Amino acid sequence: MSLFRAIRLELCKNLTNIHRRCFSTKDIRNIGILAHIDAGKTTTTERMLFYSGKTRSLGEVHRGNTVTDYLTQERERGITICSSAVTFHWKDKKINLLDTPGHIDFTMEVEQSLYAVDGVVVVLDGTAGVEAQTMTVWSQAEKHRLPKISFVNKMDRPDADFDKCLIDLETKLDAKPISLQYPLKDSKGNLSIYDIIRLEHITWNAQSLGRVYESKPVTDENTLLELQDKRNALIDQLSGIDDNLADFVISNDGFDKVTNDLIYTALRQATCHQKVVPVMLGSAYKNVGVQPLMDAVIQYLPHPNERNQLYDCFEDDFVGKVFKIVHDKQRGPLTLVRILRGDLKKSMRLTSTRGQSEVVGKMYEPLADEYREIQAAQAGDVALCSGLKHTVTGDLLVTSTTSLKNAQKRLQKSLEKKTDVMANNVDDGDDEVHADLINEIFSLEPQIPDAVYFCSIEPPSSAYQNAMELALKQLQREDPSLRVSFDAVTGQTVLGGMGELHMDIIKSRILTEYKIEVDLGPLQIAYKETIENPAKTTLTMEKEIAGSKQSVTITLELVKDKKDIFSLDKSPENTNNLLAIRPRTLQVIRKGCISALERGPKVGGQVVETQIKLHNITIGRGTADSFIMAAAAQCIQKILTENGTRLLEPIMSIQIVVPNERTSGILADLGRRRATINDVMPKGDKNKLILVNAPLAELSNYSSILRTISSGTASMTMQPYGFTVMNTNDEETAIRRAQGFE
Repeated sequence: MSLFRAIRLELCKNLTNIHRRCFSTKDIRNIGILAHIDAGKTTTTERMLFYSGKTRSLGEVHRGNTVTDYLTQERERGITICSSAVTFHWKDKKINLLDTPGHIDFTMEVEQSLYAVDGVVVVLDGTAGVEAQTMTVWSQAEKHRLPKISFVNKMDRPDADFDKCLIDLETKLDAKPISLQYPLKDSKGNLSIYDIIRLEHITWNAQSLGRVYESKPVTDENTLLELQDKRNALIDQLSGIDDNLADFVISNDGFDKVTNDLIYTALRQATCHQKVVPVMLGSAYKNVGVQPLMDAVIQYLPHPNERNQLYDCFEDDFVGKVFKIVHDKQRGPLTLVRILRGDLKKSMRLTSTRGQSEVVGKMYEPLADEYREIQAAQAGDVALCSGLKHTVTGDLLVTSTTSLKNAQKRLQKSLEKKTDVMANNVDDGDDEVHADLINEIFSLEPQIPDAVYFCSIEPPSSAYQNAMELALKQLQREDPSLRVSFDAVTGQTVLGGMGELHMDIIKSRILTEYKIEVDLGPLQIAYKETIENPAKTTLTMEKEIAGSKQSVTITLELVKDKKDIFSLDKSPENTNNLLAIRPRTLQVIRKGCISALERGPKVGGQVVETQIKLHNITIGRGTADSFIMAAAAQCIQKILTENGTRLLEPIMSIQIVVPNERTSGILADLGRRRATINDVMPKGDKNKLILVNAPLAELSNYSSILRTISSGTASMTMQPYGFTVMNTNDEETAIRRAQGFE
């Protein structure tokens, strides 16, 4: 037998053993990769798959052959659109990794993914530092209380600045970064890394595509002294957080006797408790620094047992969180489930928190759009399931309704005990955090961001109407940020989305995946409306329907309020009347009122920052609920029509990087777009960073316009900033545009 064949057989045997091995929960890491667009998330993921032996060749974004960017649109555009899950093994550990989009239009993909992970790797562009979308994904990770590691990528480039990235993490994100490495570039620009804890120099072999690397102790005295100073500073930072490390430093009169293991233990504890952010560096494209990053994921990020303790209320019963749904042509809808407690097995019968009964068909280990069938998955793992027909993103899957009720009872008891303890040690902050986590466990609806654009969608002919509706239903189940509604006034199907790119991708996917050449109407701005002054009216409706007299007299008032949407008038003259209303009838009234706020009188925008106050209602005997609901809705519409509303337009926050000599032209153009220039700052020696807030209505196709003005030298990022009231002239222009007169 040849040596090559023997090695190959041994490798195959080892891989088979790895696949067959049942990993302990402590050997599993569920991580997400987050970053601003084009920071290098997908390239870093590809290197991880390659070095772990999961793939045999390096995928490149610019070549369109990456594993995680498998959609046609992703490969054509070179961006990540849908988050994708991959599983690989590194040093006898199992890593489930979610590669997420960096574009603001697909921020919902990031939000969904964070329900499934226990920690995140935040990738920074070493030449740009913390950027706009970095701050967005960081705040999302903070909301989910996820430990973080930062990887400063592209450090091979001449303009990369590692120290500036550390400052950005501290000042812009209010983090406490701890640098574990330091870069070194030789005269040819080749990047290598100093390990600050181990005082070693790590180099990568370019001919092996980075698979071969070696660590050697630093021998140069000046360099060694500098690294020792950095190591001591690192220990000093950690000793201010970790009591055990502080005691050791004090008892040994200094840092010299602090071992690497003590540092690793303190660093892991501090990272898992979100007190520090370890910072690694490298260049994924040049195959430098990825293996130490994978080591850091295993060493510093928590395993599943260290997170989600609130799910202990399910004890040994199965519970899983649905965090994504994808549609496969052969297998149908596939549901990605993070298993929180218990084991998930093929053909298992489950119940969703919506009360729907489901049966698991086949199960797969995720590798983007490739699937390896498995029979079961354990707590802490991630699995793909086929056959779940009714489950949607955000659902909890449990073994039975009884299991869910028992878990709620156990959780309630533990909370009561906690409340008793807190009564003696008042800590309102902990109470609020606990309440948020409980809502997260049993809440059904994911928090979906507001659409900023909408447009009509039409099939090429009426024969394709049903096929188009099915395609939209599947895409909406996969992407909750896509809004699909039917406009009864125009008879059109209306799409709402997060941006121009989002809408363009939806159209492209319907064509490539469903073979339907749909037509999208012109993009319309998703204006909102609000009342200017409080207004009150009384409406009486009487009608005979099928021989039964229907009668309602209702008094409602609209007032400015950003919090509560519906309330009752608690004045003495109305209290008795309102207390006599049955709770079911009150819900009907509330539903009718709120539905009327969905379309304002000016451009059909949602009416916001408005509270409905019920003063009085008289309902005739035998009046149907539907008639009561209609009366409440018509009363609200009457108030809005008679008293009018003001338009609120969406504002975008823009960051523009432009060469110094092109700055004046871009500022002049922004001035014509009703933009507010917040700051103009130097970015390196040759560029300026312009921070702007501008109305979305003035930014149609602005990225192309910006490239034209700057001769292709400027770049921009944009994200929603909120809504603001329009002045009268701009409002009239917006109304004419919405009505098709401009």
